[in-house]
Amino acid sequence: MKNRKVILGAGESGTGAALLAQKQGYDVFVSDFSAISPKYKKILSDNNIHFEENKHSSEFILNADEIIKSPGIPEKAPVVKEALDKGIKVISEIEFAARFTNAKFICITGSNGKTTTTELIYFILKNAGLNVGIAGNVGQSLAEQVANFNYDFFVIELSSFQLDGMFEFKADIAILLNITPDHLDRYDYDFQDYIDSKFRIVNNMTKADKFIYCADDEIIQREVEKRKINADMYPFTIKGEVTKGAYTIDNELKIIIDKNIFSMGADKLSLDGIHNRYNSMAAGITSKLSEIRNEELKSSFSNFEGVEHRLEKFIKVRGVRFINDSKATNVNAVWYALQTYEEDIVLILGGIDKGNDYSSLKELVKQKVKAIVALGNDNSKIFDAFFGITELYDTKSMDEAVVKAFSLADEGELVLLSPACSSFDLFDNYEDRGRKFKQAVREL
Repeated sequence: MKNRKVILGAGESGTGAALLAQKQGYDVFVSDFSAISPKYKKILSDNNIHFEENKHSSEFILNADEIIKSPGIPEKAPVVKEALDKGIKVISEIEFAARFTNAKFICITGSNGKTTTTELIYFILKNAGLNVGIAGNVGQSLAEQVANFNYDFFVIELSSFQLDGMFEFKADIAILLNITPDHLDRYDYDFQDYIDSKFRIVNNMTKADKFIYCADDEIIQREVEKRKINADMYPFTIKGEVTKGAYTIDNELKIIIDKNIFSMGADKLSLDGIHNRYNSMAAGITSKLSEIRNEELKSSFSNFEGVEHRLEKFIKVRGVRFINDSKATNVNAVWYALQTYEEDIVLILGGIDKGNDYSSLKELVKQKVKAIVALGNDNSKIFDAFFGITELYDTKSMDEAVVKAFSLADEGELVLLSPACSSFDLFDNYEDRGRKFKQAVREL
């Protein structure tokens, strides 16, 4: 059937795509292999959009002219393979939504720091009075916002899964923060495939577009040197100076755009840690390219409060500080978290391992971590990695983990939830894990 759009997955992304497809006059069908949450089922029903749940019916799906796939569904899923074998185009919700807006796209990807950088850029641009939306892995789906609002700019957090389903999409400003091994289970444990996925963010860019990247990331620097990238390039670094882009020297953050220099004391940034220095430089370059005035940028840098579940300063209980870093779902994110703090740490670690190599954490754990409280159904890999380096404890619930961690921490120390793993063994997602951590802390 011509002009038939099938949406696979009925979460935030899929439901938004269905609403936009219907608004554009397409025949729409939504299919979810799991149960659809009541929230999204009501939206679909209220808008008279046909859907099915707990199954994928080939007879309905394979007569589409195009399939819009939610990012959580792998390319290896049987229904996706079947569609591709039939020559049906399978795209992401971002790819689909981009067809129906003239907004400028500021796109952020990387293994770590995406959400913080996305939220920071949005905060800066919104405070400066720009007509801007935030989408992708944060906030409402891009498709739903394109259907309902007329923004001039979108700040979009993009995962590798979303980038994999993008073909004609083009970023006006693309940011690549870092690349470390992550989600390798989706890439046949081939790191280069994951790297290639991240670099899809520069696809289709022209000389008029801007590519902002971390020059201190050896993988990114190597790939930049070997690839032909058409966009105007702006590196950022803490290891030297650049003639355009951003750098930090003598605790001063400097941004250079067209020989104009923005300067601010790095100690005046509201976000702690080296990794947030990088995030701030990327956001700062974006802001100056978007013609944000220096005073507005300084004010936003000083006042931004950070992102929930990302090194979120929670509360103190009897002199012990609790930090919620539930969004740290890979080893590199935990490395940055451990780098950030001077106090002795009781670390809550664990979940579904995605092929983690914990070796890069061992020295920091030896220096800073007085105990690891492992939280997950199978913590054997954590015990193997850190045996003999620090104390190790095994727990199977958040309440148990928090109580144990609190009993191990002394006044002036901190308990850090920074799991390095996915959450789906015990929790719905990293937000659910973070909320349950905070609830357990409140009940101490």
